[in-house]
Amino acid sequence: MGFPQSTTQEHEMESFSRTRLEDNGDSILDSYSSWLSKHPSALCTFEGIMKKAEGKEIAVFLDYDGTLSQIVDNPDQAYMTEKMRCAVCEVADCFPTAIVSGRCRNKVYEFVQLNNVCYAGSHGMDISIPLASSKCQDSGHQTRALDEKGDEISWFQPAQDFLDTVQEIMRLLKERTTRIDSAVVEDNKFCISVHYRRVNEKDVGKLKQIVESTMEAYPTYRITCGKKVMEIRPPVEWDKGRAIEYLLESLDLNGHCNILPLYIGDDDTDEDAFKVIRRTKHGFSIIVSSVPRETMASYSLRDPNEVHSFLTNLAKWKRSTSLS
Repeated sequence: MGFPQSTTQEHEMESFSRTRLEDNGDSILDSYSSWLSKHPSALCTFEGIMKKAEGKEIAVFLDYDGTLSQIVDNPDQAYMTEKMRCAVCEVADCFPTAIVSGRCRNKVYEFVQLNNVCYAGSHGMDISIPLASSKCQDSGHQTRALDEKGDEISWFQPAQDFLDTVQEIMRLLKERTTRIDSAVVEDNKFCISVHYRRVNEKDVGKLKQIVESTMEAYPTYRITCGKKVMEIRPPVEWDKGRAIEYLLESLDLNGHCNILPLYIGDDDTDEDAFKVIRRTKHGFSIIVSSVPRETMASYSLRDPNEVHSFLTNLAKWKRSTSLS
């Protein structure tokens, strides 16, 4: 069974062929083609990927920003398209599916608005799972609550003890960055994002200095960098890789040789998930990037448009195999 490839890739590859790198004269097309030989397109190799999945169960894990939505200047306007929402919904009807994001879990839910997926916010430090589905025995950081529909869910929050300090740091950063025009300090509950995508280039250094000097009083907290963003995280040994391990265990999927985790993400923080999949030597890791970059992922997609095409193909594949 064949599946269509994205026309976005064809158009952008044509434009790349007309562009040259300033430093060494090599074409970006050659550079990207070389990178693709190591991280082949998950669309172009879709049938090969699915052949490896025959007779096994896929569990799908998706980053949000830059994966399900385009990267935008204003983080509050990182909306996903309705067609992407439909694609995610179809995939979640076919496979266990979770959104794993650095954003606050509630904010991701507001963007996605689907009740057939699990949500892991704050880089996996805030996870919600329907109580009936939760099989994890780690009760130390778990609590029960009701979701928006009144159904019981299980919350896993390994950084709960640091919440007050995180909120204290957030208040300080908001106060101290007011003089930097267009800087945004985003409350992601158990972590903080300081966005500088719209900050004047001459002020970026000042903003970073403010963040770093503020964090000197909190030496155990980590500062990591993403796409035009600095993120502050509490001293908890937890990341997106640990989050997918927890989700697999909670959904009673961890340790099953017929389970193949599939993770799609675009950010440096997604590398923690790619490492877990590479370490276990089974599953599929897909980086979303239109330029060559260092990554632990095995496959690639260029942008959210190609993510949509891949997810659509994945749901079609599941339906076709179910009928055969």
